[in-house]
Amino acid sequence: MTTKFILHGGFADHINEKNDKFFQEILNTDKEQLKILLVYFAKELSRYDELKEKSLNQFKKNNSEKDLGFEVAYEDKFIEQAQKADIIYFHGGKTLKLLDTLKKYGNLKEVFQKKTVAGESAGAYVLSTCFYTKTEKGIFKGLGFAPVKTICHYIGENREKLKDCNEDLEELLLPDYEYKVFN
Repeated sequence: MTTKFILHGGFADHINEKNDKFFQEILNTDKEQLKILLVYFAKELSRYDELKEKSLNQFKKNNSEKDLGFEVAYEDKFIEQAQKADIIYFHGGKTLKLLDTLKKYGNLKEVFQKKTVAGESAGAYVLSTCFYTKTEKGIFKGLGFAPVKTICHYIGENREKLKDCNEDLEELLLPDYEYKVFN
């Protein structure tokens, strides 16, 4: 199995056909048993239970009879949890909070090998090489797993900001509910 990165433009917990396809793509693997790590580092710890319920609803709704196991990630156990997972799902939220947390771990490239790694909004940003976020008002370097410069929640604005990203990369302009796969 190759490593698969899936970047989503935002609001993956909303119920609609485009989000159904996103979750079906995450689950699109030959394995019949899947361990899914739910990563909410971009949100407050007090919201983890609420977020887990929404994520479980989306995964279960779009499951085609696979045996799914879920675990919520915690910062002090993240590497160990990620190594055991088949799928790592980064929920959206505060991008720089998520980025700062993930930068603490030095061997993510190795940890993510042969897994499906999906990121929604803030999760998509941190997986990108660089990104522009209106919320944080600027261009930032991501972790570089997907070789793109990204704008999530794209509505036709701020594309010119990506020129400030000094990388010769594909532009990924992701409206809400849209996603792109990188192998």
